[in-house]
Amino acid sequence: MRRVTARTVVVAPDSFKGSATAAEVAEALGAGWHSVRPQDAVVLAPTADGGEGTLDAFAVAVPGAQRRPVRVLGPSGDTVDAAWLALPDGSALVELAATSGLGLLRSPAPFDAHTVGFGQAIAAALDAGATSLLLAIGGSASTDGGAGMLTALGARLLDADGQPVAPGNRGLADLARVDLSGLRPLPAGGAHILSDVTSPLSGPDGAAAVFGPQKGAAPADVPELDAGLARLAAVLGAALEAGQEGADCPHSDAGAASAAVTASAVAPASAASAVAPASAAASVVAVDEPGTGAAGGTGYGLRVWGATMAPGAAAVADALGLPERIASADLVITGEGRYDSQSASGKAPEHVAALARRAGIPVLLAAGAITAEPHGFADAVALTDLAGGTDAALADPLRWARAAGAALASRAAD
Repeated sequence: MRRVTARTVVVAPDSFKGSATAAEVAEALGAGWHSVRPQDAVVLAPTADGGEGTLDAFAVAVPGAQRRPVRVLGPSGDTVDAAWLALPDGSALVELAATSGLGLLRSPAPFDAHTVGFGQAIAAALDAGATSLLLAIGGSASTDGGAGMLTALGARLLDADGQPVAPGNRGLADLARVDLSGLRPLPAGGAHILSDVTSPLSGPDGAAAVFGPQKGAAPADVPELDAGLARLAAVLGAALEAGQEGADCPHSDAGAASAAVTASAVAPASAASAVAPASAAASVVAVDEPGTGAAGGTGYGLRVWGATMAPGAAAVADALGLPERIASADLVITGEGRYDSQSASGKAPEHVAALARRAGIPVLLAAGAITAEPHGFADAVALTDLAGGTDAALADPLRWARAAGAALASRAAD
């Protein structure tokens, strides 16, 4: 009789966004694998990259983490019951997808969806005494440049008559002046953005062009959305420069002022001005800075506030102890809902795969759909292929995730 070697298999997928959480997918893949190879030790380690499921991943990984409920204004204007995560070291994790995410929209609203709820959740964490912030910003519903988030933190975005502009990108067309005097300061330990998106705020590779269509924007809408983001940057840039000149306010990025966008790019200089000095933490940020286009430009708004960028997938993996788990494994399985050309640019499955390759551990891929060549994987399977199509796979993703785990196990050599 052929001897079967027992293995330790780490199952570390991201969520299959819109259909199953990372924890559910990990459990289904593990069950499928175990049905074929019951002798193997299957270790479930769901992960995330700063998008949907990041809060859940930290809640599982960090002993003593506590969910704190919060009621906020969702991206469609509805009240949303969400939560932020209080961590034992005094820091807090706030996930944009849970407060202002695409899954919370009643219907696509490319011009009207906003990030007010995300800012409200951040404010709740600050009110509770959070000493630092981890801000997971994937999965956003809006293209408002983080304007809603800034208003929830005390900024005032005003039209030429001094009235607050409408929320969402739509209001940015009327933006003439900003008052940052009431903008809440960063906590003592700062704020760190968890995101692996490298897009700039505006332009052909910016938030509107790259992600607007995913949020319901028609091709004709993209230039208008992009113009709104450019106007936000111009007015904020002028306000911050005026505040720094008038009050000698320090800012967190010493080199940012030289790359500031001037108000004359999209609006008369006389209309784009501050009505009060900016808060000391706020800083001028260049629209071409990588990552400012993340979450419909929320990366830009957070950088203006003074937050710093941190690689989302790496931060979550470290919190989960994934490097250590993978180093002691014989095989790793990772995956996501759609493996495409963007997957290799820092998303969670590629980070997991990189950890495995670095440790010399074979890595397998299970994805809802695979539309790009999965280089560097020992094997790969798509749920759409097993189910016979996208509709069937989406109708019962966990059934087909179990089938994917079984398929990978049946093809694995001893």
